[in-house]
Amino acid sequence: MSDLEYPAGLRYTAEHEWVRTEGDVVRIGITSFAQEALGDVVYVSLPAIGDAVTAGDTCGEVESTKSVSDLYAPVTGEITSVNPALDATPELVNTDPYGEGWMYELRPTDAADVEALLDVDGYTAQLS
Repeated sequence: MSDLEYPAGLRYTAEHEWVRTEGDVVRIGITSFAQEALGDVVYVSLPAIGDAVTAGDTCGEVESTKSVSDLYAPVTGEITSVNPALDATPELVNTDPYGEGWMYELRPTDAADVEALLDVDGYTAQLS
């Protein structure tokens, strides 16, 4: 996989998470850069539904054959759902990071926080 994908309609964090707005919640996962750097994902630990998270705080972790990496909340809010498929098939993070490999959803305290995240150009610029 030489051409890593970074969809234009998403927001990104410097910690390699992507954020997609879906109504009044945002769906969060890790970027193709992050999943490639991690290698084969074998376990994902996610926050609990109802948890309050603060932007920049750790809220879970991704374990791969190479290492364990923290997940960081991109914005402050409340966890509304987690991806149950990752319990049985954590490799979805590798095969479909922007689709079936999503991690969790949260309702932002302030929707403007999402717009303040990096756009695709800002994110890809920091990779080089």
